[in-house]
Amino acid sequence: QVQLVESGGGLVQAGGSLRLTCAASGRAVSIYTVAWFRQVPGKQREFIAAVRGGAGSTLYAESVKGRFTISRDNAENTVALQMDSLISDDTAVYYCAARSGSMAYSVGDWYPYWGQGTQVTVSS
Repeated sequence: QVQLVESGGGLVQAGGSLRLTCAASGRAVSIYTVAWFRQVPGKQREFIAAVRGGAGSTLYAESVKGRFTISRDNAENTVALQMDSLISDDTAVYYCAARSGSMAYSVGDWYPYWGQGTQVTVSS
């Protein structure tokens, strides 16, 4: 099994940037597809981006394409989410999730492993 821990959340002004990190332990992160999701209280969990296991190709939600970048560091066993040009609608708890293999899904139910989440607040 893999364990996931997110870090890097915080308070930032609109237009600013944050970098979230998902640190994996227990197994090599490269054999997993790792995704970032976010959730606002009272709303459905929203898919943000994923990096596929193996080759590491990426997938993005339209709402963040061009602003967010997902990347994997095999040496550090981490997956990062670089968030630029942040807007107030990006305020949420951000979670990383993982599933074995190279299939990426935008539905959280397909990911059995989850971190505890990190809060991102964008002030306008």
